[in-house]
Amino acid sequence: MKTVIAGGTGFIGAALIDALLARGDKPVVLTRDPAAAQRRWDGRIDARLWNGRDPGPWVLAVDGADAVINLAGESVAGGRWTPERKLALIKSRLDSTRAVVAAIAAAAKKPRVLVNASAVGYYGSRPTGECAESAPQGTDFLAALCGQWEREASAAAGTRVIAARIGVVLGTGGGALAKMLTPFKLGLGGPLGSGRQPFPWIHLDDATGALLFLLAADSVSGSVNLAAPDLRTNAEFTKSLGRALRRPAYLPAPGFAVRLALGEMSTLLLDGQRAVPGKLVDAGYAFKHPELDEALASLLA
Repeated sequence: MKTVIAGGTGFIGAALIDALLARGDKPVVLTRDPAAAQRRWDGRIDARLWNGRDPGPWVLAVDGADAVINLAGESVAGGRWTPERKLALIKSRLDSTRAVVAAIAAAAKKPRVLVNASAVGYYGSRPTGECAESAPQGTDFLAALCGQWEREASAAAGTRVIAARIGVVLGTGGGALAKMLTPFKLGLGGPLGSGRQPFPWIHLDDATGALLFLLAADSVSGSVNLAAPDLRTNAEFTKSLGRALRRPAYLPAPGFAVRLALGEMSTLLLDGQRAVPGKLVDAGYAFKHPELDEALASLLA
């Protein structure tokens, strides 16, 4: 299967490339540094130069590809959401998606499917009730950004389009868990704010597994939640992580202090959504790590 991946050198993308290679594929990776990507995977990938924005020779890889996966976009947790930072978050997502959609439009043989990243932040702050894929869009900055992102992807005519609304991905070597480990190991971990906010998590193995599953699930299109079925609050998650590390997890971070430190970006930590993986489950995806305690144990063993 010929799969083109934009944003393939990031936390999720790199794991996805490993999974594709493990099943015998040779993915085409769109990257700003093809030489570094080739070295990282020992020449087992086809790395093409792109800047996340403009057309170029890389578009030839899209013509005739079986699938395109677009994970490109700057991290929303990379710094305070200043006006300049917000613009960078918007442009990195919309510009890359527009470029991929334009390449699909120009292709003589269009890919069968485009899987474009989004986030469960689409739903905004939903402290109660479950968010199936049919739940309405939220009203905050991240919800608006996700809505724009998904609309850009939906313009890929003639190709099945999936907006993968990804939860908090837990894995080793990066992502949210790596940032939590030091304070928890020092016994300084604990709930954020009230701790009652939902924490929609997914193990990295299931994030990549679900993405691969969706490539072949021809009956699935539109928005799909990538979150584990074991719904937890922030307080429940921190208690489970403390238990996995055999460390106390009782030191709370008051909401006002988090807001003071992070500004608007604090919504990532103090708000949440009870995103349920309805479409994935209905389509037959079997989670490798459906329960939080087992998922953390597998990562921290």
